[in-house]
Amino acid sequence: MPTVSPQILPILMLLASNVFMTFAWYGHLKFKESSLVLVILASWGIAFFEYWLAVPANRWGSAVYSAAQLKTMQEVITLVVFACFSVLYLKEPLGWNHALGFAFIAAGAFLIFHKWS
Repeated sequence: MPTVSPQILPILMLLASNVFMTFAWYGHLKFKESSLVLVILASWGIAFFEYWLAVPANRWGSAVYSAAQLKTMQEVITLVVFACFSVLYLKEPLGWNHALGFAFIAAGAFLIFHKWS
């Protein structure tokens, strides 16, 4: 049975955890008629599963990546997941300013991962 490489596994787990967390934080925006207490409890329930993915992803990923690299991956993945969520679920468009901001963040990620002599 094939296994996922230690370089890829944390990325996949962080991707999945971000899907959960994005729904926990922003999914309720489509249900503004629901009580705040109800959406907070629902969000906590969703976030519970996010932690079951994010914590081991960072623990196992630390064998391959530095903490700064893991955090950078987390932020880039968060933006990609949120951009997709915003367009597909919330039906909110992304503009050129969002693309430019994401490009700057990608440039920052490059600086974190690039090996400088």
